Amino acid sequence: MYNSVVSFFQDGGAFMYPIAIVFAIGLAASIERFIYLNVTRAKNRIFWNRLTPVLTKGDIRQALQACTSSDTALGRIIAYGLSILDKEHQIEDVERAMEEGMLEIVPRLEKRTPYIATLANIATLLGLLGTIMGLITAFTAVANADPAEKANLLSASISVAMNTTAFGLMVAIPLLLLFTYLQSKTNEIVDSLEMASVKVINIVRKAQIHSAARAAAAQKSATPRRTP
Repeated sequence: MYNSVVSFFQDGGAFMYPIAIVFAIGLAASIERFIYLNVTRAKNRIFWNRLTPVLTKGDIRQALQACTSSDTALGRIIAYGLSILDKEHQIEDVERAMEEGMLEIVPRLEKRTPYIATLANIATLLGLLGTIMGLITAFTAVANADPAEKANLLSASISVAMNTTAFGLMVAIPLLLLFTYLQSKTNEIVDSLEMASVKVINIVRKAQIHSAARAAAAQKSATPRRTP
């Protein structure tokens, strides 16, 4: 099998090498993105599990400190919103601040992933180009060959030229599958960040309602009753 692979690669000609380089670059980018996205997802989940009890208690100051000191994507997004709560902003301002944080984080999640699809297309085009160049060379050689050998020579040359197309497709198909998988994983992380932002907004809104209710009750109890 090893000899067959080596023979297949050598018979493909010079275009097999740039296709192999494209595959190496695409595979390296896929591995890097896979590790980054999985680490980001795990960190976000751990941080959210740690932050939820603090938010549920209504301790916004402690929650902001936790978000500020966190290096997670979720922590930075929530920090955008919680940082303006002490400045008498409306809840809509908090929501817009978190959306601003999303605009900063999402490009980092999508970084280099589109290149994988581009590399897959390049591999396919290089395979086709190698085949065309091989066929041109084959027909040029056949034109000057002995008529009795033209059929065999043309058949062998076309078989060799098609190796580049086959190799280009063998590279492009896995890269496209990796791109689709990484794109779906990125979308899952973005959806989880948006869901967490909505949950934070709802928790903050409830905390403000309860705080206003307690303040009104305290003011009412502190107001002296008028005697008739």
